[in-house]
Parts: sequence; structure tokens; C-alpha cells
Amino acid sequence: MTHDDITAEAVSGPGGTPPGPSAVRPATSAADAELAGPDTTPSPADAALPPELAPAALTLFGDRLDLAAAYAELLATDGVVRGLIGPREAPRIWDRHLLNCAAVAERIPSGATVLDVGSGAGLPGLVLAIARPDLTVTLIEPLARRTSFLIEVVERLGLAKSVRVFRGRADEAASGSSGREPISGDVVTARAVAPLDRLAGWSLPLAVRGGRLLALKGSSAAAEIEEHAEVVARLGGGEPAVRLCGVGVIDPPTTVVEIVRERMVGPARPAAKKRARGGRSRRG
Repeated sequence: MTHDDITAEAVSGPGGTPPGPSAVRPATSAADAELAGPDTTPSPADAALPPELAPAALTLFGDRLDLAAAYAELLATDGVVRGLIGPREAPRIWDRHLLNCAAVAERIPSGATVLDVGSGAGLPGLVLAIARPDLTVTLIEPLARRTSFLIEVVERLGLAKSVRVFRGRADEAASGSSGREPISGDVVTARAVAPLDRLAGWSLPLAVRGGRLLALKGSSAAAEIEEHAEVVARLGGGEPAVRLCGVGVIDPPTTVVEIVRERMVGPARPAAKKRARGGRSRRG
């Protein structure tokens, strides 16, 4: 198995169950945390599901909530140790990361193919694969240490039938490189990757015509749309729209910029060289 792909065989632990932790653990009390002292070593307890978030987690993950809990634990332990998320993020994994990402599933059609650009630790791509087993998800990530983590997580959670890892940049995935075929999908997702103009340039070529980019954004969403709408149109995208996902389930809801790929736009042509007087090209 290489970093570029994952075989379609499911990985199971003893008894045929996915390896690693699977139970949703109760949150530790404040008194327990105080007794524990200022130890900064990553702990599985950091990934505990806060009781107040349990209804939302059950709504978004359903009978795969235990699988989401196992992923949360991997993020809070291995993810912190390997520098994929900061130590301060560990106690906020559920509200800031898992639930925030899972809410986006409502914008994805049944049985869709999803390409997650700049997947990092698997957000939102792995979360969507956990919440929606009907999806086929490709995690696109250029950095080796991150793809190594993603491959290990996919194997440990038993997701290899529906999730693959592509090591490379988005443009390499869209055009094909190193003997690999170009890939495309119904939906392209991205979270905290780049401003909308650059993100659209990387992501829209990965979407089929009529497919869409779902970019998880924060309060800057409307301003980015206003600033970059013309660039998006030149890239073949329709008018960007702000969508709020998880309304009535999570607070605040997830802000998503949605762009439909309306036209297939080819690669930009290289600019013509400027000519000096007499018809000769200027040398740089």
C-alpha cells in the first residue's frame, strides 16, 4: 500500500470490529481535571463528548456515533502528538471540528463522490465519510506526515472501502500526474485552506460539470464572495451563495460558501511575450 491510494479491503480488529477505541466516553468532571494537575500529555479524556452536545452528535452521526468518538480520540492523542491539531484544540474537538464538519453533509446528495482538498487531519472529509457511509470520499493532501496519519486512521476505523488518500496537490489530482489518472467528483470540500479566489482555482477543476464546491468559512464568507465573485465566474463557477448548515442542531451553524461549476474552463494560456521596437522579443 502506498500513500497515494488505499486498497478496498476493510480493516478489522478482533472479532471483526474496527480496531481502536469505539465507545463514547463521558466527559471528566472539573474536579477530576483539577486533581490531574497541569499535565499536557495528550489524553483520550480530551476527546470526551460533552453531555450538552450529545443530542447534536446523535442527530448528525446516528448509529455511527461510536465511530466518530474513535476518530475524536485519535485526533486528541495521535493528532496532537504529530502536530496535526494544537493541544488547545483537543477539548474542543466535538463542537469546533466534528459537529461543525458533519453538519455540511446536508448539502451533499445521496451516493455522491466527494473530494476533500487540503484534508490535513481529515476535516471535513473523514467526518463526512463517518457521518455518511453512502459517500465515496477522496482525501487530497500533499504533505507526507499528514497522509501517513490519514492512511492510518482510515485503516483503524475500517473505512478503506469508501475512503482513499491521494498524496498530492489539488491541481495534480485534477490533471493527473506520475502515471495517475485525473480524478473528479460531484462535490469538492475544503476547510481553512485558502481565500475563495485561490480555493476556487484549485477546487473547481476537480468538480464535474454541475458539481459543486462547499467551502467551510467563518464570518468572512460574505466579504470573500463580494471580493472574489468575478474570479469565480472566470473559473466557470456560478454565483457563490452562503449556506448555513445544521440550523437548529448546532449553535452556531456552519457557514458554507457553495459554488456550482457551471462551465468547463480550460487551463489559462501563457501570456504572450512583450515585443520591443523592431519586432524582437525582450529578454527578461
